[in-house]
Amino acid sequence: MVDVGSRVHGFLRNRWLVFVAAMWMQSCAGVGYLFGSLSPVIKSSLGYNQRQVAGLGVAKDLGDSVGFLAGTLCALLPLWAALLVGAAQNLVGYGWVWLAVTRRVPVPPLWAMCILIFIGNNGETYFNTAALVSCVQNFPKSRGPIVGILKGFAGLSGAILTQIYAMINSPDDAALIFMVAVGPTMVVIALMFIVRPVGGHRQIRPSDGTSFTFVYSVCLLLAAYLMGVMLLEDLVDLSQSMTVLLTIILIIFLLVPIVIPVLLSFFSDDDDTLYALLLPSPRKEEPSASTSSEEQQEVILSELEDEKPRDVDLLSASERQKRIAALQARLFQAAAVGAVRVKRRKGPRRGEDFTLMQALIKADFWLLFFSLLLGSGSGLTVIDNLGQMSQSLGYDETHIFVSMISIWNFLGRIGGGYFSEIIVKDYAYPRAIALAIAQVLMAIGHFNFAMAWPGTMYIGTLLVGIGYGAHWAIVPAAASELFGVKYFGALYNFLTVANPAGSLVFSGIIASGIYDAEAAKQAQQRHNSTLLAMPARVVSMISEAAPSLKCEGAICFFLSSLIMSGFCIIAVILSLILVYRTKIVYTNLYGKPRT
Repeated sequence: MVDVGSRVHGFLRNRWLVFVAAMWMQSCAGVGYLFGSLSPVIKSSLGYNQRQVAGLGVAKDLGDSVGFLAGTLCALLPLWAALLVGAAQNLVGYGWVWLAVTRRVPVPPLWAMCILIFIGNNGETYFNTAALVSCVQNFPKSRGPIVGILKGFAGLSGAILTQIYAMINSPDDAALIFMVAVGPTMVVIALMFIVRPVGGHRQIRPSDGTSFTFVYSVCLLLAAYLMGVMLLEDLVDLSQSMTVLLTIILIIFLLVPIVIPVLLSFFSDDDDTLYALLLPSPRKEEPSASTSSEEQQEVILSELEDEKPRDVDLLSASERQKRIAALQARLFQAAAVGAVRVKRRKGPRRGEDFTLMQALIKADFWLLFFSLLLGSGSGLTVIDNLGQMSQSLGYDETHIFVSMISIWNFLGRIGGGYFSEIIVKDYAYPRAIALAIAQVLMAIGHFNFAMAWPGTMYIGTLLVGIGYGAHWAIVPAAASELFGVKYFGALYNFLTVANPAGSLVFSGIIASGIYDAEAAKQAQQRHNSTLLAMPARVVSMISEAAPSLKCEGAICFFLSSLIMSGFCIIAVILSLILVYRTKIVYTNLYGKPRT
């Protein structure tokens, strides 16, 4: 029997506790999704125009995507220290913005406000990186579900924080900025010593499948509940007591997963696994100069796996290892007498641990990067322009589609991790095939937007939202499989740069340029028709006014949607090339040995 103290210690080192804590942390990590609610307060309080607010939005996007420092610190420092840095950035950045908005400090110039927004939003890169790094290391055989669930909660954090703010019901609009500055900081500080690697590879249980099913069920119920709450609040004027009740139910949904580590630690009879929890985690061995030089001289014998006769694969696992060991012995003997020239190690192979610089010279890494850039960049363009897209097609209630695509985004992240895990676990097939499928869905969604058929907004947001969300479950998991988990933080944060880069090209250049051109044509046509019907004095007054450019009709996003659909097809081709190149890696990682 194991005493209570040992069970408590085992509970604190349980990998499922780390996972649940990471879910809670991610639930408040996506503060950037709230910028649409923060910007009107900043604009009205500080007297900014729309161009200045757009500048703050650019600073927000850069802070959300530039995570090189977060990835580096997560590799060099304990994760709690990196999380503390992120919490401090969040508090200082958004806290100073709140002080400026409420005039408790002198209002900084615009460039300083951009820096403050960048610093505050950059804090969430630390939260994302620490959560993903710790959980990918703790669940090395379940990377798809882990990444999908964590990224899904990050996507829902805006809706969660908005609902909590609605419960507070503060008459001061600037209170939302204060909540964004203080709330995530308090949550992260409370959890920073829990979210860490705990040797999760030694805690595998037969009940893990049931635990994941339970978490998936909670995620689906949470998504359905949030969708229902958003629709209810939109259609009905709820009382404050009803809003509080709905928020309490939401918090209960978030707390429910804690029952998994509680049951495993205090009500499980599997003492062997509990004893494994009590063992100290192996200390990381820092490579010294001597070991580095030894690695450079290490003989590569893995060529035997690539060049061995095909009939070796037909042998049993033990017999195959004996055959390979015999070949290795013969190679060593031949090398000793100078009969063969031995290859020296020049770097890691796919599936081993790559540094960022080592990954940057690999074709597989750039295939993954550009596939993500084309896929997620086009999806983010739809998300950023959803209001104008729905208005151009005659919809007045644009916020409904914004809420819907956030839910589809969440379900895409959950589903992308789940189904890609089935592909790699059951079929030992590259995870990138799931990425290609998601990009096909997005290509169909963009084409649907271009055609502007009846129900286009509903079908398009469904396909693009699910496809876009799936990218952020599949790509980080695939990167950890192909390039290792040791430097995963730096690799992940470099890949995230593809998101704003793609959005800059698709939204900032293509979609906005085409929209403005079509809007200018329509404005000119309206202007010309007005000139024909009005007296000269009125015409001169109208000519002096600067009409706002607004495009109406399917033509507004027809060409840009077709272009994005074409780029998604290119992304599918890149993903399929990656599938072809990495089959052997997934066979070695997940393939079942023949007996």
